[in-house]
Amino acid sequence: RRLALALPGAAEQAHFGKADFRVMGKVFATLPAADHAVVKLLPEQQDMVMSAEPTVFAPVAGAWGLKGWTKVILADCDAATLDSALRLAWRNVAPKRLWPLL
Repeated sequence: RRLALALPGAAEQAHFGKADFRVMGKVFATLPAADHAVVKLLPEQQDMVMSAEPTVFAPVAGAWGLKGWTKVILADCDAATLDSALRLAWRNVAPKRLWPLL
């Protein structure tokens, strides 16, 4: 939560009864369970992070995973890697006018 909420304009809300993190009303990450988070990546970003850290990242099940939504196994993820994934996800939904704030 701390890393996600530190991003410019980020706010915590609820998505299907679970915590989510948004910028300008758009979801960039969710916290569906205590053991993992989900970040909104582009499919090519998803491929990159899964190749670099296969024990940390995996596509979510179904069509959402094919669109880039990526599970982050928190027990296997250090703070720097999680921060990097959250920043990628934030940039994927944030308006370009906010990018310089990152």
